[in-house]
Amino acid sequence: MSHTVVDSPLGALTLVAEEASGALRALYMVGHRHAPDPSTFGDRLAGDDERRVFGPVVDQLGEYFAGGRRAFDLATAPAGTPFQLAVWERLRAIPYGETRTYGELAAEIGNPKAVRAVGLANGRNPLSIVVPCHRVIGANGAMTGFGGGIERKEFLLALEGGAAVHPALFA
Repeated sequence: MSHTVVDSPLGALTLVAEEASGALRALYMVGHRHAPDPSTFGDRLAGDDERRVFGPVVDQLGEYFAGGRRAFDLATAPAGTPFQLAVWERLRAIPYGETRTYGELAAEIGNPKAVRAVGLANGRNPLSIVVPCHRVIGANGAMTGFGGGIERKEFLLALEGGAAVHPALFA
């Protein structure tokens, strides 16, 4: 495992990857709820090693924040239970600029009574932004839960909706 920290309109993002394969394991924001202890992130890479492992992630995040990327094409390797992995895979299918409720997501994975479990799995998503958990909202349209904070969730949804946003909000 290795990691790096990059700047973004949301503030610093910590990227964690399997160094040998380059598969992204996690993307955490400052103050990210449910983030593990940073000592588990491995060595911090720099220079050519950093570019080799994290270059595609950094490039695609830049394209996303600039409004030119609607989906990520990255090798990922999140660690989770089979249920969590199923929820996270379903999150990837939510189109750019659209939202789903926790209930809709539970129904889409074939377990409509698992709304709370879906919410818990969504909250434990280690690949925020790349696996778009920000696209899940409350049944009444409320901005509920997001590991990086509601303000960041609102920012990402506004970005995807084309609304004017102020990047300095998280500087």
